[in-house]
Amino acid sequence: MAYPTDRKYTKEHEWIQVNGNAAAIGITDYAQQSLGDIVFVEVPKAGTELVAGKTFGTVESVKAVSDLFAPASGTVTEVNGALATSPENVNKDAHGSWMVKITLKNPAELKALLSAADYEKFVAEEAGH
Repeated sequence: MAYPTDRKYTKEHEWIQVNGNAAAIGITDYAQQSLGDIVFVEVPKAGTELVAGKTFGTVESVKAVSDLFAPASGTVTEVNGALATSPENVNKDAHGSWMVKITLKNPAELKALLSAADYEKFVAEEAGH
Protein backbone atom coordinates (compact mmCIF):
# COMPACT_ATOMS: atom_id res chain seq x y z
CA MET A 1 0.00 0.00 0.00
CA ALA A 2 1.36 3.39 -0.93
CA TYR A 3 0.28 6.02 1.57
CA PRO A 4 -0.59 9.47 0.19
CA THR A 5 2.35 11.84 0.66
CA ASP A 6 0.10 14.91 1.04
CA ARG A 7 -0.60 14.12 4.69
CA LYS A 8 1.04 13.20 7.99
CA TYR A 9 0.45 10.04 10.02
CA THR A 10 0.33 8.95 13.66
CA LYS A 11 1.55 5.71 15.23
CA GLU A 12 -2.10 5.14 16.21
CA HIS A 13 -2.93 4.95 12.47
CA GLU A 14 -4.68 8.27 11.89
CA TRP A 15 -3.86 10.62 9.03
CA ILE A 16 -4.16 14.39 8.84
CA GLN A 17 -4.28 16.34 5.60
CA VAL A 18 -3.48 20.01 6.12
CA ASN A 19 -4.67 22.86 3.91
CA GLY A 20 -3.48 26.16 5.35
CA ASN A 21 -4.97 26.42 8.85
CA ALA A 22 -7.59 23.73 8.20
CA ALA A 23 -7.11 19.96 8.29
CA ALA A 24 -9.05 16.77 7.61
CA ILE A 25 -8.54 13.70 9.82
CA GLY A 26 -9.22 10.05 9.09
CA ILE A 27 -7.80 6.56 9.65
CA THR A 28 -5.28 4.83 7.44
CA ASP A 29 -5.84 1.94 5.09
CA TYR A 30 -3.75 -0.21 7.45
CA ALA A 31 -6.14 0.65 10.30
CA GLN A 32 -9.28 -0.19 8.35
CA GLN A 33 -7.75 -3.51 7.21
CA SER A 34 -6.82 -4.37 10.81
CA LEU A 35 -10.31 -3.51 12.03
CA GLY A 36 -12.25 -5.40 9.38
CA ASP A 37 -15.81 -4.38 8.46
CA ILE A 38 -16.56 -1.02 10.06
CA VAL A 39 -20.13 -0.76 11.34
CA PHE A 40 -20.11 2.53 13.28
CA VAL A 41 -18.04 5.71 13.49
CA GLU A 42 -18.46 8.04 16.49
CA VAL A 43 -16.94 11.51 16.25
CA PRO A 44 -17.52 14.76 18.15
CA LYS A 45 -19.82 17.56 17.01
CA ALA A 46 -18.63 20.74 15.33
CA GLY A 47 -17.24 23.15 17.92
CA THR A 48 -15.52 20.42 19.96
CA GLU A 49 -11.89 21.08 20.92
CA LEU A 50 -9.47 18.27 20.06
CA VAL A 51 -6.19 17.87 21.93
CA ALA A 52 -3.23 16.27 20.17
CA GLY A 53 -2.68 12.68 21.31
CA LYS A 54 -6.04 12.46 23.12
CA THR A 55 -9.02 10.36 22.03
CA PHE A 56 -11.75 12.14 20.07
CA GLY A 57 -14.02 9.31 19.01
CA THR A 58 -14.27 5.61 18.17
CA VAL A 59 -14.49 3.31 15.19
CA GLU A 60 -16.48 0.13 15.74
CA SER A 61 -16.00 -2.93 13.58
CA VAL A 62 -17.40 -6.42 13.74
CA LYS A 63 -14.19 -7.37 15.60
CA ALA A 64 -13.56 -4.51 18.05
CA VAL A 65 -14.02 -0.90 19.08
CA SER A 66 -10.95 1.29 18.57
CA ASP A 67 -10.30 4.77 19.87
CA LEU A 68 -9.47 7.60 17.50
CA PHE A 69 -6.56 9.80 18.57
CA ALA A 70 -6.21 13.42 17.48
CA PRO A 71 -3.06 13.95 15.40
CA ALA A 72 -3.16 17.67 16.24
CA SER A 73 -5.05 20.11 18.47
CA GLY A 74 -7.85 22.19 17.04
CA THR A 75 -11.56 22.93 16.83
CA VAL A 76 -13.87 20.63 14.87
CA THR A 77 -15.42 22.64 12.03
CA GLU A 78 -17.16 19.85 10.14
CA VAL A 79 -18.13 16.20 10.60
CA ASN A 80 -18.44 13.73 7.72
CA GLY A 81 -22.17 13.04 8.05
CA ALA A 82 -22.08 10.33 5.36
CA LEU A 83 -20.25 8.04 7.81
CA ALA A 84 -23.29 8.00 10.13
CA THR A 85 -25.27 6.03 7.54
CA SER A 86 -22.40 4.53 5.52
CA PRO A 87 -19.49 3.73 7.88
CA GLU A 88 -18.32 1.13 5.34
CA ASN A 89 -17.04 4.05 3.21
CA VAL A 90 -13.95 3.94 5.45
CA ASN A 91 -13.33 0.33 4.36
CA LYS A 92 -13.83 1.23 0.71
CA ASP A 93 -11.55 4.28 0.72
CA ALA A 94 -9.83 4.97 4.04
CA HIS A 95 -7.71 7.82 2.65
CA GLY A 96 -10.68 9.43 0.90
CA SER A 97 -13.08 9.16 3.85
CA TRP A 98 -12.22 11.92 6.30
CA MET A 99 -13.99 11.82 9.67
CA VAL A 100 -13.67 15.37 10.96
CA LYS A 101 -12.25 18.65 9.73
CA ILE A 102 -10.58 21.00 12.20
CA THR A 103 -9.04 24.43 12.42
CA LEU A 104 -5.49 23.88 13.66
CA LYS A 105 -4.60 25.42 17.00
CA ASN A 106 -0.84 24.81 16.86
CA PRO A 107 0.53 23.84 13.41
CA ALA A 108 3.96 23.16 15.01
CA GLU A 109 2.45 19.93 16.46
CA LEU A 110 2.51 18.49 12.93
CA LYS A 111 6.31 18.29 13.07
CA ALA A 112 6.01 15.37 15.53
CA LEU A 113 3.99 13.27 13.05
CA LEU A 114 5.26 10.71 10.55
CA SER A 115 5.75 11.26 6.83
CA ALA A 116 4.18 8.74 4.45
CA ALA A 117 7.55 6.97 4.05
CA ASP A 118 8.14 6.84 7.82
CA TYR A 119 4.60 5.58 8.42
CA GLU A 120 5.09 2.86 5.81
CA LYS A 121 8.27 1.73 7.63
CA PHE A 122 6.44 1.80 10.97
CA VAL A 123 3.59 -0.34 9.61
CA ALA A 124 6.03 -2.84 8.09
CA GLU A 125 7.81 -3.17 11.45
CA GLU A 126 4.52 -3.48 13.32
CA ALA A 127 3.35 -6.19 10.90
CA GLY A 128 6.65 -7.99 11.44
CA HIS A 129 8.03 -7.67 7.89
